[in-house]
Amino acid sequence: MKSDERLPLALFLLRLSVFVVMFVWTLDKFVNTAHAIKVYERFYSIGGLGDAAFYVIGAIELLVIAGFVLGYKKRWTYGAVLSFHAISTLFSYQQYLAPFERGNLFFFAAWPMLAACFALYYLRDLDTKWAIDKQHLP
Repeated sequence: MKSDERLPLALFLLRLSVFVVMFVWTLDKFVNTAHAIKVYERFYSIGGLGDAAFYVIGAIELLVIAGFVLGYKKRWTYGAVLSFHAISTLFSYQQYLAPFERGNLFFFAAWPMLAACFALYYLRDLDTKWAIDKQHLP
């Protein structure tokens, strides 16, 4: 493989792997709204949302992550994915303070993914493999 083909392939695989995680989290809002409701109440202190609200939130997220995996409107879709994941990671701070309590170690996987989201946003102009937008337009 030529050296100029390595970075686009690496960025594509990073984009694809972040998409897989975000896609499953988004599906959770449709498939298991009771879980999504608990997450929003516990981590974001947002209560009182019903199933319909999560269908709307899920639909919006689905559109964003579809654009993200397709490499469309990178500044906005990559930025939104970075923001979604940064908020999720930062709002889970209590789990980082007690890493060895039940299930909290899994939360630490959010940090490398956050770094991957940042790298994709920061290098979005170079993420051209199987991307609709081949280069970033201001």
